[in-house]
Amino acid sequence: MHFAEISISVRSLVEYVFSSGSLMPGFSSGAAMAEGTRIHQHIQKQYKEGDRKEVYLKTEIVHAGLKFIIDGRCDGLLTGEDGAVTVEEIKSTAELLEPDFAGKEVHWAQALMYAYILCLDLGLTDITVKLTYVRRGGEEQQSMYRKMTAAELEAFAGDTVARYAPYAELLVRHQEQRDSSIRALAFPFPAYRSGQRHFAAAVYKSVAEGVNLFAQAPTGIGKTMSTLFPALKALGEGNAAGLFYLTAKTVNRLAAQEAIGMLLAQGLQLHAVTLTAKDKACFREEGLCSSEFCPFREGYYDRINGAVLDILEHEKLMTQEVIARYAKKHVVCPFEFSLDTAYACDAVICDYNYIYDPRISLKRLPEERKRRAVLLVDEAHNLVDRGRAMYSAELTKAPFLGLQRQFKTVNKALSAAAKAVNAFFIALRKSCSEDGEGKWSTYPEELPGLLEAFSLEAEAELLSPSALLPVPGEDEEEGQGLLDTYFAVQNMLRTFKTYDERYVTYAEVRRGDVYLKLFNLDPSHLLQQMGKSFRSQILFSATLSPLSYYRDMIGAREEDYSLTVPSPFHREQWEVSVLPVSTRYREREASLQPLCDALKGMTARKGNYLVFFPSYAYLQNVYELFADKYPEVSTLVQSTGMSEPDRESFLASFRPDNPETLLGFAVLGGIFSEGVDLPGDRLNGVMVVGVGLPQVGLERNLLRSYFQAAAKNGFDYAYVYPGMCKVLQAGGRLIRSESDNGVIILADDRFLQPPYRNLLPDEWQDYLVIT
Repeated sequence: MHFAEISISVRSLVEYVFSSGSLMPGFSSGAAMAEGTRIHQHIQKQYKEGDRKEVYLKTEIVHAGLKFIIDGRCDGLLTGEDGAVTVEEIKSTAELLEPDFAGKEVHWAQALMYAYILCLDLGLTDITVKLTYVRRGGEEQQSMYRKMTAAELEAFAGDTVARYAPYAELLVRHQEQRDSSIRALAFPFPAYRSGQRHFAAAVYKSVAEGVNLFAQAPTGIGKTMSTLFPALKALGEGNAAGLFYLTAKTVNRLAAQEAIGMLLAQGLQLHAVTLTAKDKACFREEGLCSSEFCPFREGYYDRINGAVLDILEHEKLMTQEVIARYAKKHVVCPFEFSLDTAYACDAVICDYNYIYDPRISLKRLPEERKRRAVLLVDEAHNLVDRGRAMYSAELTKAPFLGLQRQFKTVNKALSAAAKAVNAFFIALRKSCSEDGEGKWSTYPEELPGLLEAFSLEAEAELLSPSALLPVPGEDEEEGQGLLDTYFAVQNMLRTFKTYDERYVTYAEVRRGDVYLKLFNLDPSHLLQQMGKSFRSQILFSATLSPLSYYRDMIGAREEDYSLTVPSPFHREQWEVSVLPVSTRYREREASLQPLCDALKGMTARKGNYLVFFPSYAYLQNVYELFADKYPEVSTLVQSTGMSEPDRESFLASFRPDNPETLLGFAVLGGIFSEGVDLPGDRLNGVMVVGVGLPQVGLERNLLRSYFQAAAKNGFDYAYVYPGMCKVLQAGGRLIRSESDNGVIILADDRFLQPPYRNLLPDEWQDYLVIT
């Protein structure tokens, strides 16, 4: 008889069935895992000869037409002098181990499942189950024992599987429906655009072979569907176990949702969820957990299984709004609910950091699912700087001085630990002053030890009953608070563990405070390490140019594919000009008038236009001159820190039926220069001012020196390639379909020279020079 198979770890099984209680408010220990490992090793070293540790166990249980394949590693298998067998489960805890502490049901359940498998494997009639708790820091230890018969354990295991079975049955039933619907699924458009079929075929081939694909595909080709459709086909044929659609911006997340919605309308059976940042998902007005009562946090684990079953039975596409509706219905935290739902979904739409950032990544994602999951990385050019930020870490002196004073009387050990770190920064300030330029670049050998000591004391304070309550005499201006400082310290300690020749340390004095940074120069190695756990990565963008640079910076392997898809559009759709003015910082004043005149010429034809500037200051200078000289042209100006409604209002002004000419002033590399779709007459022309070079500064010059020393063109790696990526993204807003036409003006004399000219798309090469 054929049974559908469910592979699950002992821990995942018992956590689903036996977890109970509330979510911890605002803080969970970042050091807990490392401390737990240390505690396990400390106890296991005390085992006598013949005892075994980390014993792999596996069994099968058939229930209701399903075969459950259950495995895991028990911490200890101990044999007494009389031959009696004891299985030990070790847990680290932050809680006080009171004399009447009886252990948590979910921890006993894990130990009992291991005991059940051992009774089967060893033919035992009974076994002793030992549950050992060690308080973090190792100063307290407590063990509890239960003597269990094989019959009792068999009944326990059967009951546990029976309680998990409804969830498993739902997943199996859904998978059959999903795969059947995918096999019947047709491409959702009447025809492929030029190059689109080739792109989709390359995606499918890469997933089938388990390799990565770096694809430069032009704006307007339909990259979202070109990657989603073949990835789903691979999923339906068993070549993948799920997919993650990764984005850097909300607008790309919405495009992915829209594409999945289109396929669902055609009969696709798929569970897809969008993960939203915690502060945006939270129902509390301030968007943050606190020690105050929250009904969505209290008793969360008692209600979450019902909430997940409910949403999976009734929904396919679980957007932020859908998650919020079910979270309110079941009174569960919407953010944690979205994560718990994601582990059961076929497709997850989320930010890069859920996969690549070790601070945020989906830590409970089973390794087996990871190995068979596909990453679709949209606008992958963003991954270089995002990766650099993820793997860097920084600290300042002020918070430690503040905490030293804040806890001086209420927690002397924490105050002393903060004082030691503060003293390090005092010495660092002196070194910066002696340097002459206010910079310092020596690896801080003594800092990790000081931060470890601070972290232990901070964690003890944060886990105390008074955690997150106001401390008497607290000055809000002194430091950033214990919780934020703790997380910053944890990030730096984590970064010290990956620190190698791809890093540089620098420090400087800024506005009276001392700033220290572990700066990741080359994120390729760590991006590759985080991505290699998955079956395949499809990294795509309109601006992966040059491909060799992005393969290098994102960490391509030799066997990974590259693809450049030609534009489906004709050169005649663009009217490209170069205005050979200098936009270099010192010569910008002289460029104001020529830019205004060129903008007036561009807007002479009625329509909607955008002009992108390298800075807000430059934008403002040109805008003021243009508005004064040409008041007849309607204008819009991007401002700093625009809210979502403000952004939507800005874009909504670009209407196809605009009765008058509209010129929008925006910032290059900002919210309107990437991922914005203004098809047809919603956008008739674009001017890009400057070649987009990042501002000259310490970090960019460190990058330049590093890559120059690595026998690469340091200036191109640090400045030219990132800058021209912004230019191509901004220009890419113009032509979105075969029927679009428009004007592009590239305003900078460097566009006439290599390497900038060489990086322009083929369809922009037939430009006119404005004289």
